[in-house]
Amino acid sequence: MSLQQILAPQLQQSLHLLQVPTLELRSLVQEELQQNPLLEEIPKDEPTVEIESPDGETVREAEPEKEAVTAEERAEFKEEFEVLAKLDDEWREYFSQTNTVRSRSPEQEEQRQHFFDSIVQQESLQQHLLQQLNFAALTEERRKVAELIVGSINDDGYLLTPIEELSVSSGIPLEHLQEALELVQTFHPVGVGARNLKECLLVQLDRLGKSESIEAVLVNQHLDDLGRKRFPEIARAMSLSVEQVQQLANFISTLEPKPGRMFTTEQQQYVAADVVVQKVGDDYVVLLNDEQIPHLRISNTYKELMASGDKSNEAKDYIRDKIRAGKFLIKSIHQRQQTIYNIAKVIVERQREFLEKGISCLKPLTMAQVAEVVGVHETTVSRAVANKYMQTPQGLFEMKYFFTPGFETAGGGAMSNTSVKEQISKLIEREDPMKPLSDQEIVAILKEQGIPIARRTVAKYRNELNILPSNLRKTY
Repeated sequence: MSLQQILAPQLQQSLHLLQVPTLELRSLVQEELQQNPLLEEIPKDEPTVEIESPDGETVREAEPEKEAVTAEERAEFKEEFEVLAKLDDEWREYFSQTNTVRSRSPEQEEQRQHFFDSIVQQESLQQHLLQQLNFAALTEERRKVAELIVGSINDDGYLLTPIEELSVSSGIPLEHLQEALELVQTFHPVGVGARNLKECLLVQLDRLGKSESIEAVLVNQHLDDLGRKRFPEIARAMSLSVEQVQQLANFISTLEPKPGRMFTTEQQQYVAADVVVQKVGDDYVVLLNDEQIPHLRISNTYKELMASGDKSNEAKDYIRDKIRAGKFLIKSIHQRQQTIYNIAKVIVERQREFLEKGISCLKPLTMAQVAEVVGVHETTVSRAVANKYMQTPQGLFEMKYFFTPGFETAGGGAMSNTSVKEQISKLIEREDPMKPLSDQEIVAILKEQGIPIARRTVAKYRNELNILPSNLRKTY
């Protein structure tokens, strides 16, 4: 025996609703509407009134119906309930019959297959290569060898598995694999099938007719120095000027280091603002985006049916459970929206200067500070802002964006580390490419602006911004 803390199912549901974004919440509510016959969505054109709940929260409800339900309608409701009470078992029985397949005519089956074949999907790199392989005049045996090479190429277009290893594992002679690799390297995209970056660039130069050019010599002999921008060392080794090496490097930079990148499928993520901040006069107003969330209520039909006494205990229990589940869902949604609203108000009050002037004026803010003001636990704030977005006059931001540690300036003020990163980024954008700023020089400039910061912190922020060190940013 052991003592464990277990969250009740209703509490788990409430925490889940608090954490999910608006679009996902809409899907969950729609799913609950289908499962719970006692829940119904309030039409948008139906007039609503604001009432105060027992715990002091303001809740929107539909206006009460003006006409009473007649005895004839009540009888229809009873008949409807008897159908709904059996709905769960009937659907379970229906879906359990997975082995029952409706017979289709050959024409219907052909139309169905044509529909699935017509779904547009982005072509993968392997599909693109296999399509080119079909036009090559190969024997069946050589085609299978080439298909093995194609199947071993990764998404970037590289063959990272040594062909010696492929030969041992497949039992195919090494010379046959080498011939197939040379064939695949002639396919589009140019550079596909290369085993490393050097070979990839050399294949592209060869396709451009530059296999014996000075660019090919530079790639073949000085690729490491080229990546580190050691142009003076390369110039001395190749008896060239630094300016000539810079020009060669500029041309090589136009080549594609990842040939398979054009076939990479990246899923687009669509987001909807959970909170909208608008300026009204001199104040900023916080508005919740409720348009995407269905407004729910318990059907009056089943409320009256529950009040009548002419039904079994099983029916009463069914209605009571569904009403309880529906009320808890409605309360959880209202509580979710109220929590997000309270947190957003604190963010807006704290980040007013950001709303006025932009990222450079973002102030440091922690979830613990917001939790103390709102009166909730810090983990509740973390769940509430997860995957939530705020539309501000400065643009659309994830709510987590506003929670950052900060620095104390020389004047006694506070500055967010995001603002410091913005300052570093602007300094590097305005620097002289011939004389890029070192990390120590950036430290000195920020210190003059009243921002005390260590050099290692500047290096850390520069890496987070994906900015190269000064020696790699220098141009000649």
